[in-house]
Amino acid sequence: MSRTREIAVTVNGSVHCAAVEPRLLLADFLRHGLGLTGTHVGCEHGVCGACTVLLDGDSARSCLMFAVQADGRSVETVESLGRIGQMNTLQESFHAHHALQCGFCTPGMLMTATDLLRKYPLATDAEIRAGLSGNLCRCTGYEHIVKAIRAVVADRAGNAK
Repeated sequence: MSRTREIAVTVNGSVHCAAVEPRLLLADFLRHGLGLTGTHVGCEHGVCGACTVLLDGDSARSCLMFAVQADGRSVETVESLGRIGQMNTLQESFHAHHALQCGFCTPGMLMTATDLLRKYPLATDAEIRAGLSGNLCRCTGYEHIVKAIRAVVADRAGNAK
């Protein structure tokens, strides 16, 4: 016998109502319930950061929380950033600076970087690296990811003048 709970979650600006089991992870709700497969599941322990989404504007590991915990809240996934042919500035910078290889960590990196760029000046590479320290990448060595984020920061600074 399975008990379900009705939830209403705003995902990428649209409200989604669903009956879910209390033990359903937010990552599984997004991927399997809503078909938003950009949120990757890597370690399932909150260590790798591949499942990072923004929950009410703050980065969160969707593999560590239940969908019922997102009831009444706002979730942004990597799909909210842009799409092929209409990428946002950060996605374009990742592309231009070769900040991805296999791409598995990329959605989590993009969401973490989005959160960082919204909240912090990121004046140094050390600040960028510290902000990304919860996201693992086995391919790039992070250098190109840092360059991509630094380019967005520099572009914003140039446009502010």
